[in-house]
Amino acid sequence: MRINRLPSSGHTTPSPPASPRRSPRYRHGRGKPGGRFTPVGPPGRANLAHRLAWLFLSVLLRRQGIFLFAPLIYISGMLLYMGTVSFDVVPVIKHRPAPGSVYRSPQVYAKLKPEMDADNSSSDAISTIWKASHKGVEWKPCVKRSSGELPESNGYISVEANGGLNQQRISICNAVAVAGYLNATLVIPNFHYHSIWRDPSKFRDIYDEDYFTSVLQNNVRVVNKIPEYIMERFDHNMSNVYNFRVKAWSPIQFYKDEVLPKLLEERLIRISPFANRLSFDAPPAVQRLRCLANYEALRFSSPILTMGETLVARMKERSVNHGGKYISVHLRFEEDMVAFSCCVFDGGEREKEDMKEARERGWKGKFTKPGRVIRPGAIRINGKCPLTPLEVGLMLRGMGFDKNTYIFLASGKIYNAEKTMAPLLEMFPNLQTKEMLASEEELSPFKNFSSRMAAVDYTVCLHSEVFVTTQGGNFPHFLMGHRRYLYGGHSKTIRPDKRKLALLFDNPNIGWRSFKRQMLSMRSHSDSKGYELKRPSDSPYTFPCPDCMCRANKSNAT
Repeated sequence: MRINRLPSSGHTTPSPPASPRRSPRYRHGRGKPGGRFTPVGPPGRANLAHRLAWLFLSVLLRRQGIFLFAPLIYISGMLLYMGTVSFDVVPVIKHRPAPGSVYRSPQVYAKLKPEMDADNSSSDAISTIWKASHKGVEWKPCVKRSSGELPESNGYISVEANGGLNQQRISICNAVAVAGYLNATLVIPNFHYHSIWRDPSKFRDIYDEDYFTSVLQNNVRVVNKIPEYIMERFDHNMSNVYNFRVKAWSPIQFYKDEVLPKLLEERLIRISPFANRLSFDAPPAVQRLRCLANYEALRFSSPILTMGETLVARMKERSVNHGGKYISVHLRFEEDMVAFSCCVFDGGEREKEDMKEARERGWKGKFTKPGRVIRPGAIRINGKCPLTPLEVGLMLRGMGFDKNTYIFLASGKIYNAEKTMAPLLEMFPNLQTKEMLASEEELSPFKNFSSRMAAVDYTVCLHSEVFVTTQGGNFPHFLMGHRRYLYGGHSKTIRPDKRKLALLFDNPNIGWRSFKRQMLSMRSHSDSKGYELKRPSDSPYTFPCPDCMCRANKSNAT
């Protein structure tokens, strides 16, 4: 007969065979004071609970079958003994936001401000910032103009320059290079009206057209109007003219193989749009024409040039205690830039709604396509967010520029300026803008034209001792190249490491000495990278050496 060894509630179950009354491991010290399981703890209820638990365990352990539950009973007993279980308390797990997902720069500023204001160790940073040299060699402009007459033209090329001021500039210079290479006559480029810049200005409103034509006269023919006999062939309608759709960054050989035959056949062709339609990797003859157009032929129109030079003089007058030297900062914190970046700052619901409206107004559905996921934290950590006015101020103070430094701020209308500009003005009370330097009457001819206003900013930035770029784009890239062209090959430009800045501004516990050390290192890096030579894929508008400039010993540099 099979014997069931599991106990049940009935009394008919046979008793198990004899077994030890107690397990040997629990035999010692049962009644001795200080034995292994003698309860030790506070008096009263705690001791009573422990004794009851021990009694319960002792009774159960008399039955051998209870060993099936021994692990559970042991754990329960230990938890009761230790007194660590509280079933009415739910543990709280704190989740730290992902790096960059929260805009913490205001907290960093609050932490650093007392030490920053008390720091009197800064030297005259603006006079000592540029120390790098390029192996004892400087560079000088060496763009040569051709002499003599040009051969008969192969036809007329009309291009449409799209984008803002400096994207249009790329189109103009590339058009000069293509027309010269194909021995064609260039029609003064048309400017495409853009929904963002909303500037109806024509070529002669921004550039000195007569000067442009005269500088290029022995290199490329330029006209402002297509002859009547040519237009008659197309019923005086440009839409009837063959339009080439050229891929971006096309090699110059494409124009020789594809565009030239059509030009010889039609005598007039269009290329629209034209920005970035020519590869940066081109033969020296093509690069020379680009250099000639950008650095020599393109001069701002007389009203813009006069206004820009007036503001440069006023900045130098104000900064006379610094030897007439001032910093210029290109601050891209306008509403359209903030909206396009998809970054989140500390403007709350108002900012959220403003950005939503701006994106829909400027890019209609681009940011709301199904499946598109926007991660502001990742954008910030990747260094893609525009620096805020506060962050620019902290960076410059960390780089050693004190509150007496004069700064020219090149910018459009700053988003939520009353709030966002306050800390920058607090750190640099001598900050100036074109609106602060000039009267409303002086600025009135440029006021409603974004490209003309940008051209004034460009002129003042060009002649500053230090130029600071905060967001990339065509404006700073052209300025870096132009400044290299003027200042012996050195761009004299601070280009911050925005990925590193994102991490620093995400740490409200950082100390001033640590922050300043990082900023001085960043400043030194910008100095060392001031001299850079163009690589095949680089832009000659940013890196004019060696296509547009030649080496010269310092003693012979001009």
